This record gives sequence, structure tokens and C-alpha cells, in this order.
Amino acid sequence: MTNSGPTSRSQPSLTLRLLRPVGRTWLRAVNMRIVGEMPDLRKFVLIGAPHTSNWDLPNALAAGLHYGVKINWMGKDAIFKWPFGGLMRWMGGIPVDRSKRNNAVGDMIEAFRNTDQLALVVPPEGTRTKVDRWKSGFYHIAVGANVPIVMAFMDYKRREVGIRGVFYPTGDYEADLAKIQAVYAPIERLKIAA
Repeated sequence: MTNSGPTSRSQPSLTLRLLRPVGRTWLRAVNMRIVGEMPDLRKFVLIGAPHTSNWDLPNALAAGLHYGVKINWMGKDAIFKWPFGGLMRWMGGIPVDRSKRNNAVGDMIEAFRNTDQLALVVPPEGTRTKVDRWKSGFYHIAVGANVPIVMAFMDYKRREVGIRGVFYPTGDYEADLAKIQAVYAPIERLKIAA
């Protein structure tokens, strides 16, 4: 993948600066500790693994506030309907219609091209249940948009949320995926009682 190099992220907006204490308070309230630093990038795909709980999204948004980064995320279009649609969009949500085949990867690549700053979180597992193979959408978005992948995580056993590094895709999906998954290997999945 060709890359002209990272561009610096601008100073967080006034809204993000004002909401930073909210993110920190949330993380303290749920007993999660921030680990790692957010890279100084304007555009990137942010993967979060393992995806094990409905609490992953609010915890990720709170971590974004802590870091001073507005995190965008994709969600089922049903949650973007009245009365909560405006709030979901304000919180960074991007509606995706799962009832029909569409080109979510292409749409997200286009979104990257049409803005000068975007942090898009994509859970590579695609579900909260354990999977043998990650979905490849996050990777194809990053390659198509020519942006790096920021490797975020939630480790509920250690009560940590944070960043484990930045990965620049080469275009060799299988080789790159093995390297990315090796970064996540030490993190245990949250065991949810049935």
C-alpha cells in the first residue's frame, strides 16, 4: 500500500475538549483503565477486539473522548430512526442497511475520501460471539482509503481499554491479518454467562 505518510490530527474540537472529563468519568465508573497513546493521525480505521459485549461501544466512545478523538461507527439503520436517530448520528453513528446487499466497504472508502478527518471503528469479528475468522471489511476499507489501522482493544479481565499500535496494510491480507491477530492474542475474551 502506498502511503504519503501520516498527517497530524488537529487540536480536538471545543466539544471534544469539553466532553473529555465525561469520557474519563465514564471509564472510572466502569473501572476501566486507559493504556497506550492515540497516534497523531487524521484518518484511520480503528479496530477493536475482542468484541464481546454491548458495553464495547459506550466504552470505546468514552475512550475516544479521553483521547480527544471523535470516533465514528457503523450500526444497523434501525437504531437511527426516531426518536434516537439524531443522537446516534451526533455520537458518530453511520447507518448501514443490513436488509439488502450493499457496498458498505465502498461507502466507507468514499467517506474517507470526502473528509479531512475520520476515525472509523470497525469490530473485525462482526459479532460478540467468538469466531474462527475475522471479517475482512476493516482491512479492505483501510487499503481502499489508503489509511492505517489503529489497533484498539478492550480487556475486561485486566479492566483495560486502549491502543496497541498502528499497522500500515501492505495489501497482502493473509500475511497482514496474521500479524494483526498476533497483537490481540494475549487478550482474553470476556466470558458471558448464558
